[in-house]
Amino acid sequence: MATNHNITATGRKDEGKGASRRLRRSGQVPAIVYGAHQEPQSVQVEHNHLWLASQNEWFYSAILDLSVDGKVQKVLLRDMQRHPFKQQILHLDFLRVSENEALRAKVPLHFVNQEKSPAGKTAGIVVTHELNEVEVSCLPKHLPEFIEVDLSALAVGDIVHLSQIKLPEGVTIPALAHGKEHDLAIVIAKHARVEAEETAAPEAAEVPAAKVTKPDAAAPAPKKK
Repeated sequence: MATNHNITATGRKDEGKGASRRLRRSGQVPAIVYGAHQEPQSVQVEHNHLWLASQNEWFYSAILDLSVDGKVQKVLLRDMQRHPFKQQILHLDFLRVSENEALRAKVPLHFVNQEKSPAGKTAGIVVTHELNEVEVSCLPKHLPEFIEVDLSALAVGDIVHLSQIKLPEGVTIPALAHGKEHDLAIVIAKHARVEAEETAAPEAAEVPAAKVTKPDAAAPAPKKK
């Protein structure tokens, strides 16, 4: 059952850098809502409420119920600007979604049962997660908050690719339509010794060989004083 995630906003008319600075000083975050064949709308969101929401994974991948002056719109977070060193959100972009139009969104991957797998139980095996999220295409009603990747059968030497992910109903991975070269590895199980050798080889190649300069036999010997 899908969970509703609510964000409350207020419409705003003042725009520009000066207006945005005043909003931030008053504890508000300027934002824009666009898409779904409607005019863009400037809004503001209370910072503390927004900051708490931003600590959750769903804030970045789930469809949000954005209430603007009491009117609810279905949106996806498309961009968020943060202060370079303060715990402060500076600006947000929300994309309206239409229930009858397919959308693209990045969804987190949750890896489960790794510790129960043959690879997970074998000493000296390193299991690496090459990707932590994947872009999917689907109708809004089918958009998952995350996709589980079951690693219970992962064996030593296995490589799990995008095409092996069990997708929810109505969900596809657009990248797979572009050929095998886009079927990226998402999990690799290999011996730690092999990983160490692969890591050390490039480093060794980067160290230049020592250059030995022989004395020039034709050069005259220095005069003794």
